[in-house]
Amino acid sequence: MTALYEQFPQLILFLHVISAVVWVGGMIAMRFAAHHSFMELEPPLRLARTAHALKRLFAIVAPFIIILLFTALVMAIGMGLHQSEDKTVAFAKEGIWMVMALNYLAMVLRRNAAQKLIDSGEMAAAKAQLAPIGAYMVPLNILLGIIAIYLGATLRY
Repeated sequence: MTALYEQFPQLILFLHVISAVVWVGGMIAMRFAAHHSFMELEPPLRLARTAHALKRLFAIVAPFIIILLFTALVMAIGMGLHQSEDKTVAFAKEGIWMVMALNYLAMVLRRNAAQKLIDSGEMAAAKAQLAPIGAYMVPLNILLGIIAIYLGATLRY
């Protein structure tokens, strides 16, 4: 990992930053732009469109999550962050991204369950599955992502 980082430090950092931007930016766009548009639709259509949009968002961000976690590992090892004076910040940042990844996985599972309920016409149950995603889970990941990006900036300077 150290050799990989030493050979391609700018590329590793670029992939890390763009992955964070796509993941956090996608959630911001979904929560603060698309979500409000969905609210104008009638409930059965609203649920279907929300589930579809979440499916697409989750598919888009999945490879970026993997890239982000991989590049974080490469940078932590390559820069020796776990043995540096900044190790607390590095561990905090890694912990935040891991919580976000687990929250992402929980959102995917909820969305998939909601889709099955929508397909079978159980709209109230589907709504119960989707509601926490927009109300709590996405906002939590946005907040954590912003904190992690800030911590990443502090590690660079």
